[in-house]
Amino acid sequence: MRRYLNMVTRKENIRPIIKEQMRGGDGRAVQTPVIDEAQFCGHGRLFAKMTLEPGCSIGWHEHHGESETFYILAGAARYCDNGEWVTLRAGDCAYTPSGEGHSIANAGTQPLEFMALIVKA
Repeated sequence: MRRYLNMVTRKENIRPIIKEQMRGGDGRAVQTPVIDEAQFCGHGRLFAKMTLEPGCSIGWHEHHGESETFYILAGAARYCDNGEWVTLRAGDCAYTPSGEGHSIANAGTQPLEFMALIVKA
């Protein structure tokens, strides 16, 4: 018996979501969902490409009962990992477990693009 639905989603059918001052951050974040929450079958809630223009950020927030992973595709980020600021570049990955917090900001002059994955802890 099959538990999961195989599905192809074409990029022209994906609609970006604009989030102003996401989590209290500056400017706007563009969230382009790769799959929707129902496809996680209760195991997560987000898999999306995120884009932050220069000067934009996602504010500090904590995760409870879930973890979040960022994988940087392009650009440079300032990433706050429980109060410690680090620079992330293309190919870097940041993981925030349940009970911890983080924020991210575009630290460059080009768009910051990264994948965000939120799964149940």
